[in-house]
Amino acid sequence: MAFTKGQERKFQAMLKSVDGNTKAANAMFKIWMDAQPVKGSAASVDPIAEQIETMLAPLAKNKKFKLGNRGYTIKRSKGKGSKGFVVTRNE
Repeated sequence: MAFTKGQERKFQAMLKSVDGNTKAANAMFKIWMDAQPVKGSAASVDPIAEQIETMLAPLAKNKKFKLGNRGYTIKRSKGKGSKGFVVTRNE
């Protein structure tokens, strides 16, 4: 099994801490590796974000349409009789 640079450094530090006793360092390293969190699969793509992206795709080459550095927040409007969405600029 190939280790990353960080894992190799951790093993070397453990080896140094037990004065070169490889058996003890291997045991400590195994315990440490088992305690590390397992990486999950890649995050699933949000279907609503995909829909917004496809709706905004025709505006991608429009030079007059600018979202700014911080962008905008889009919320569904609330309240009695309200319809549509509320768009606010992020400050």
